[in-house]
Amino acid sequence: MLALYFIWGSTFLAIRLALPGFPPLMMSGLRFVCAGGIFYLVLRLRGEPRPSRVEWFAAFRVGTLLICGNALVVVAEQWVSSGVAAVAIASVPLWSVLFAGLWGRWPGKGEWVGLAVGLVGVALLQSGGELRASPAGAIVLLLSAITWALGSMWSRRLPIPSGLMAAATEMLTGGAVLLCVAVLRGERMAAMPGVQPLAAFVYLVVFGSIVAYSAYTYLLAKVRPALATNYAYVSPVVAVLLGALVAGERVTGVAVAALVLILAGVAIVATQGSRGRLPPQEADGRRTGRLARLDLVEPGAGHDNKAERA
Repeated sequence: MLALYFIWGSTFLAIRLALPGFPPLMMSGLRFVCAGGIFYLVLRLRGEPRPSRVEWFAAFRVGTLLICGNALVVVAEQWVSSGVAAVAIASVPLWSVLFAGLWGRWPGKGEWVGLAVGLVGVALLQSGGELRASPAGAIVLLLSAITWALGSMWSRRLPIPSGLMAAATEMLTGGAVLLCVAVLRGERMAAMPGVQPLAAFVYLVVFGSIVAYSAYTYLLAKVRPALATNYAYVSPVVAVLLGALVAGERVTGVAVAALVLILAGVAIVATQGSRGRLPPQEADGRRTGRLARLDLVEPGAGHDNKAERA
């Protein structure tokens, strides 16, 4: 969770720095194909089994939604600042709760309170109104949040590869889809990127994709949706602070107040339980068959621990 909070918070600025050297969709496609390819190779060398055809197809569906959702952020940052983009993506937990509910799992009352408090902080942080000045950016960011949340929740219901292989296959397949779309749109690399855009791109591949995306895939399989996606509350804070430190942006009293509310929302969500309504699954989405423990096991969690036995 710390990796998601701080690494994904920094990727909004890294995207902004990389954009001058890359077309938006081409950059996203190359980023995830490179990250997925490297990760897949490392896992295979470590002895991980090759995914089946069914698992590849499941990873293709989830990866297309998740990676395209990320690419829409890149597109939006052509019109809005990195901090505002991060703030807008804070709606992901609410969309995730909605889609999880459609599959039979609704949040508890405490989680709703935490989500509401966090979004009040996000709204306060966004009070400058940059999104109102860019309707196209606002629409693209909304679509980004929806597709990311849908892909996250759907991954808990599909037979994706187990463990870290899920992240590798999703990045590979989703990145390949983006590259195809970029080529069809006529995007081309006009020249070799400069040092700064290239360094930002490498950071996105190694830390933003291989490290953080793997952490996110792990969390989706182990914890409830509201907790797995609450990074979207902290990422705007990280983005704003990086803007102040790197770009010299002024941090106002409103931003400090928003920070307090956002972290309060994260704390509430993190300490609340919720009721499960789905049969227990393994991390790859397969049913465990232990239906007698329906109310004790979080959907997507196939591990057996003392708390569950209690």
